[in-house]
Amino acid sequence: MPVTASRPSVRHIERMLFIVNMAIGFVNMVSCWAIHTEAGGCMGDDEWVPTDRYAPVVRFEPDAAQQSPQAIIATSLRRERVRAGISLTELANRAGIAKSTLSQLESGTGNPSIETLWALCVALDIPFSRLLDPPRPTIQVIRAGEGRVVAAEQADYQAALLAAGMSNSRRDIFRITAEPGHVRRSQPHMPGVLEHVILAAGRALVGLMDDPVELGPGDYILYPADVPHVFEALEPGTWAVLVNEYP
Repeated sequence: MPVTASRPSVRHIERMLFIVNMAIGFVNMVSCWAIHTEAGGCMGDDEWVPTDRYAPVVRFEPDAAQQSPQAIIATSLRRERVRAGISLTELANRAGIAKSTLSQLESGTGNPSIETLWALCVALDIPFSRLLDPPRPTIQVIRAGEGRVVAAEQADYQAALLAAGMSNSRRDIFRITAEPGHVRRSQPHMPGVLEHVILAAGRALVGLMDDPVELGPGDYILYPADVPHVFEALEPGTWAVLVNEYP
């Protein structure tokens, strides 16, 4: 008879994550010391920042399947900030968010909105998916209702990342769900970014902020996302597929 593996308990998973996090902290401490000694670096108000943005950073990360979305964002955000060679204060200033908010996100205790994540991506000049989606196997299935979801602050609007672009394709795919009553207004993304939207159900006004187009099921629209744009659900149960295309 086949042997069925039992699921680990929540306490067991928490204990393992604690051990892994302790190991990560130790490795990072040793790594930073080694880089500071051999590659050169500087101490800012917040923390040590490598002067060479390409200096190696040793980091062991637990399996993404065992991590919460907040933990994945925290790990990715630290990695990208260190890679850019900037401090917490500088990144917070560039993104227009509070340093305390950024500190919470990097510690895995924050609950970021789409707006906050986009601001950080623009400040770091990286695709949105870089903060949400670690490397995945070639074959991937995401069932309806699954996916890493982030919500807007001022609209009943959620985005679930379905696929992140490979290094040579620069595109992300999202499933968008929205309800009438609040408008999702997006500030400009990085220069040259395009958005493709295919409406699957309901009706919505989609496109440029000053000239949105009403879409029905099966309709498609392409518009530049480096200018203000909008998604407004007109019917309950509206959902769509959104593709962000980066230059």
